Amino acid sequence: MLLGVNIDHVATLRNARGGIEPSVLNAALICEKSGCHGITTHLREDRRHIKDEDVRTLSGIIKTRLNLEMAATEEMQRIALDILPDCCCIVPERRQEVTTEGGLEVASRLNMMKKFIKPLSEAGIVVSLFITPDHEQIEAAAEAGAKFVELHTGAYSEAYGKKNEEYEFNRLCSAAKLAQSLGLKVNAGHGLNYENVHRMHQIDGLVELNIGHSIISRAVFTGLEQAVKDMLSLIA
Repeated sequence: MLLGVNIDHVATLRNARGGIEPSVLNAALICEKSGCHGITTHLREDRRHIKDEDVRTLSGIIKTRLNLEMAATEEMQRIALDILPDCCCIVPERRQEVTTEGGLEVASRLNMMKKFIKPLSEAGIVVSLFITPDHEQIEAAAEAGAKFVELHTGAYSEAYGKKNEEYEFNRLCSAAKLAQSLGLKVNAGHGLNYENVHRMHQIDGLVELNIGHSIISRAVFTGLEQAVKDMLSLIA
């Protein structure tokens, strides 16, 4: 499996005091040097962590893939078409949430999602939809024209070590199998950490895990390079 490192919370720390430290760009370069396969950033409507200029700078300098997480809004579509990241992951977004909660609603907005995805795909951007492991949403993602789905692993992560762990894990397995049967490639992420990530090996055909908070948290104590290498050793 590949590892995409989400560096949003490097920007969160920077923005706590303003200024330029710690550098989002330097964090991305350290992650690349440490062996990760891509850099993920979420440009939120309220710009609470990553800023527009961060994305532009990263796009011009990093050597791996830039994955831009974004809401399905006209503003974000314009930015993506201007910057042309390698990948876009379309996510749900609410201003009041601390982090992304739940998956994208695709099935009830299928025509809108088709229209939103089409110009991104035509521009050469690989489009992924961040969805819960729900069969209806997966079928809609395939119909909407996405190339990837990213399965929301939050419910599994919260259930890890509890009685409903197997139920949530089996939902991921079933969802991945269905997505692949429909021609979709499958990534996963949200809430994964150094304790629960090992079970992702049991899901056939996962392409990439996108992990941020856990890696940045460990980096406080071990340094970012070691934190990335530790995660890579678990998913290799």
